[in-house]
Amino acid sequence: MKMTKAVSFVALGCLVTTVALAQKSATQSIDEYRAMLQDGNPAELFEAKGEDLWKQKRGPKGVSLEKCDLGKGAGVVKGVFVELPRYFADTNKVQDLESRLLSCMETLQGFNAADIAKTPFGSGEQSNVTALATWISAESKGMKFNLSQDHVQEKTMYEVGKRLFFARGGTHDFACASCHGEDNKRIRLQDLPNLTKNPGAGNGFGAWPAYRVSNGQMWGMQLRLNDCYRQQRFPYPLFGSDATIALGVYMGVNGKGGESIAPAIKR
Repeated sequence: MKMTKAVSFVALGCLVTTVALAQKSATQSIDEYRAMLQDGNPAELFEAKGEDLWKQKRGPKGVSLEKCDLGKGAGVVKGVFVELPRYFADTNKVQDLESRLLSCMETLQGFNAADIAKTPFGSGEQSNVTALATWISAESKGMKFNLSQDHVQEKTMYEVGKRLFFARGGTHDFACASCHGEDNKRIRLQDLPNLTKNPGAGNGFGAWPAYRVSNGQMWGMQLRLNDCYRQQRFPYPLFGSDATIALGVYMGVNGKGGESIAPAIKR
């Protein structure tokens, strides 16, 4: 009887070890897959396009974006990505990179920002905004996130983002926190970062824009957040909405000190 129990405990221990090794192997395999894809990341093509668009004289006014102020002065792109979203006095709004680019395209080049925001993701000028965001994010790769919370609107947007992150609703009673509010969560073989603190917030927020291998598309943070709402069975908040920007502030502030790896590559 004692021998039978001993054998049973050994068998159980082997089973637990085997399952643990299998799970570890699956996670490691995905990491290795991403590492292989990172060499020759197609995002590099979007970077090149974005840099070219920045310098091109375009729009009804026929000027470039080289005088666009993304937070560090006209034309400065290095280091701006890791400080966005932030408050801008000229628009009296907290803006992320993509919505700020729309403002510059409107004021400098004469485009209609509202029309571009209504364009389907990946189409027309909105695809150009994604390319611009990809190049600008690459100029801050390896830098640490340090979003400001000095202005009252920045503080307000953080609190709004926090409430939205935990707000449950829709047909499945989901919230952002349902997937990203705890440690050690996964969906299928995909690790889900905890976006309420580091390192999850820095790793998750700091990876977008990213190239999606599964559909061959470049996604900015605006599309990433809108698609999250789709998966929660919510309507799209739409491009540049206060909701998506507030969520960006919440994640970015939580990710302070995390390293930007954008533009990254995703499954």
